[in-house]
Amino acid sequence: MDLKLIDEKGQPKAVLSASDSLFGREYNESLVHQLVTAYLANARLGTRKQKARGEVNKSHRKPWRQKGTGRARAGFAGSPLWRGGGKIFPSSPDENFSHKVNRKMYRAGIASILSQLAREGRLSVVEELKVEAPKTKLLARKLKDMGLERVLIITDGVDDNLYLSARNLPDVLVLEPHQADPVSLVRFPSVLLTRGAVAKFEEMYA
Repeated sequence: MDLKLIDEKGQPKAVLSASDSLFGREYNESLVHQLVTAYLANARLGTRKQKARGEVNKSHRKPWRQKGTGRARAGFAGSPLWRGGGKIFPSSPDENFSHKVNRKMYRAGIASILSQLAREGRLSVVEELKVEAPKTKLLARKLKDMGLERVLIITDGVDDNLYLSARNLPDVLVLEPHQADPVSLVRFPSVLLTRGAVAKFEEMYA
């Protein structure tokens, strides 16, 4: 699979030969959906809590007598059928939302996403990406010259200048290959890889 290698002005200057198993795989939509859903579910924290009928601050006295009033039978004000009563099946803080994803599935899903990005022209490669000083303005100008606005940057090594320069750009995220996740790869309209990052991806997933 040939990837587009661009220069600092965003113009294609050459092609980079990459692994077909990583960048030339057929797109598996159901697998990618499962991968993204599992990633989001595994990031959830079970911190919500609802009260059961025995935990609400309501009187346990019978509101009225059982018969003769013409009203429906009622046991106590904390009944789940009453407004302000407890929940029948309350959410507990130790609820587990995690989904299991096999290693083989994860590798195939990442390869499917990268392959689709390459086919759609949303994936570009540069030799390296560095800024001279930790200034947001320098990186913003460099990305503008490349024609990139909302972009995920994946480099083989994130230095302090690049990290600090991208920190205040809301639509730019800088990661290393082992930090790349399926949600970020799908969310950004453009993905920019360095040549070293491509090599690391091939080492990890190809």
